[in-house]
Amino acid sequence: MANPMMSKKMEETFTVTDKVKRLFQEVYREQNKHEKSDDEVPRIKVSELVSKMSFYYEKLRNMVDYKEEYLLRKNAIERILKRLIIIEDKISIKHLKPKEVAKNLLVELIRAAYLPNNFVPEYKIEEAEKIIDKYLLLRKYTLENLKINKKYNTSKTRNELTKWIISLAATNIEENLRESGPNKIVVDYMYDILTKHIVLSENSPYEKDKDIQIYLGIHRNYLNYDYDMLSYILLKYYAKNWDNADDEEIKKVASQLVEMNGVIKNQIDHPLSRQLDRLINRYTVFFTILLDVIEENPVLVYDFFKKDPKAFPRLIKKMCNKKYGNVRKKLRWAAFRSILYIFTTKAVLIIIFEKPIILFLGGEVNNVLFLINILFPPLLLFLSVLFTRMPSDTNTAKIIEGIEEVTFIEKERKEKFKLRKIVKREGFINAVFTFIYRVSFLLIFGFIIYVLDRYGFEPVSIVIFLFFLALISFFSIRIKRGVKKLIILPAKDSILSFFSDILFVPIIQVGKWLNEKFDKINVITFVLDVLIESPFKFFVEVTDQWSKYVKERKEDIS
Repeated sequence: MANPMMSKKMEETFTVTDKVKRLFQEVYREQNKHEKSDDEVPRIKVSELVSKMSFYYEKLRNMVDYKEEYLLRKNAIERILKRLIIIEDKISIKHLKPKEVAKNLLVELIRAAYLPNNFVPEYKIEEAEKIIDKYLLLRKYTLENLKINKKYNTSKTRNELTKWIISLAATNIEENLRESGPNKIVVDYMYDILTKHIVLSENSPYEKDKDIQIYLGIHRNYLNYDYDMLSYILLKYYAKNWDNADDEEIKKVASQLVEMNGVIKNQIDHPLSRQLDRLINRYTVFFTILLDVIEENPVLVYDFFKKDPKAFPRLIKKMCNKKYGNVRKKLRWAAFRSILYIFTTKAVLIIIFEKPIILFLGGEVNNVLFLINILFPPLLLFLSVLFTRMPSDTNTAKIIEGIEEVTFIEKERKEKFKLRKIVKREGFINAVFTFIYRVSFLLIFGFIIYVLDRYGFEPVSIVIFLFFLALISFFSIRIKRGVKKLIILPAKDSILSFFSDILFVPIIQVGKWLNEKFDKINVITFVLDVLIESPFKFFVEVTDQWSKYVKERKEDIS
């Protein structure tokens, strides 16, 4: 007679998919790999004492130029390349060669703690040199082609393409430095799942773009790629041999770069991207938490599959709660950074001029209202963070279901994801909606101005108040992305949320516009990058060389 307990146990046993098995193996390999000793592989080493100066400079630089933390190294690479290739190359008598640029770049990244000291192999200099040489040639051939093609030979086009080429080089170098390992397996597996299960609407004109859009969406959501990094993926998509491009291939790409730039922009802003992002974000949460669970102890977690299947959901729930706690801490830190960024780059410049302008225009300075303008931004952001909705237990249950779906063969998804047809509004309807939106925009700002005026705010103070209101509203949305990404349940519509959107969307839109404009004319970052960074890096380099010289003299004496 069959044992009922044995039957129950067999029913609860699931088969792990091959891709997840590979993920376990890769995580285990990464955690247990042994680097060759320093004697066998020469590594780039810099002075610890001198590096502290660069490290604190980067902290200051990042404080006044708010960017997402996961983009800091890539942005630093881009900034260093711009300085070495464009700024210093123009004022230098002796032009820097690709090898010198590559070496200086990696040394600066190590000094600033973007890479560990005495860890990066010296052969990485040669790899970076080849990448830099390729993009310098691309820039050279592109500018030569622009001189022939008078239609595009404008200063704006030349500057735009030069900036884009350097950002592509920075992304390529960042990719070369990044440990791909488990993430590559996740990207491949997620791509397989989504391309198999996502179906476009009938007679969709975007069928040919579906696969590349899914691939871009995975990199945008799971790997947090920004615009420049996505454009690098598309460059390789359209120029198939780009990784191993020879001189002829580089010339060919350069001759098509203007047109390619336009095609790439259209792909990144593709009509399918919004729908795909919502779907891909769910799988991003599943795989991120699954990877976190595996990384804690791959052997133990895999053992749970065989001995106690019920333990796996408990591990996921525990990791979800840990993730929620971490994202709450990051939310507070991001709020602090946002306030610091706004005050150091924008608020101070405005506030110091508020009183003089009011007095110059014959107005009366009200210290209470002046204080409100100073305290209002941090208070508003504090309240926004305080009332941020955190993921619920129901959300966690859905995450557990999703992770089991991608982990076990028996629980694999059978249904398809059918995207809805993208309907373009007719010209008349679109014009009506645009008119209503602009009227609501004027009414909202008009009402705020009316209230502030009634309470005695001077025109200058009103402008500053609106400035802060818009910026803080935009930043409050921006810093809450981490929490929002963990919530996979669809938001419930309510009357409150409906009117909240009507009220705040125009304000947030203005905040986004202001932030983009101020990013382009950020005086402090311009001063740091153009006037301070080059002399500072030169001082650091001289100090480092002097430190080595003193050590050599000391060794000679001993």
